[in-house]
Amino acid sequence: MSSDIDVSAVLAQMRALAAQAEGRVDEPRPAGGPDFGELLRRSIDSVSEAQKEAGRLAAAFEAGDPNVNLAEVMVALQKANVSFQAMTQVRNKLVAAYQEIMGMQI
Repeated sequence: MSSDIDVSAVLAQMRALAAQAEGRVDEPRPAGGPDFGELLRRSIDSVSEAQKEAGRLAAAFEAGDPNVNLAEVMVALQKANVSFQAMTQVRNKLVAAYQEIMGMQI
């Protein structure tokens, strides 16, 4: 998974949501960057592409393509696996943050 997510932008948006839930004045959104949804979508697309590429290389190796070696296939499969695990952890953190925000008293 590429590190397309700007952590400071995500934290600023989460703080703005928490402030809004508590009834405080909204903090301004970071200027010049894509919103959180766009960053998340691009990250998911990146994970999907890594998985597709790994599948394509594995299929080519199984078919006997002489241009694809086993090491290349294994590296691509591990990259896809690591990126998927990272995305799963991001999802878990987002769910935990959402539950925490929903648990705040207004």
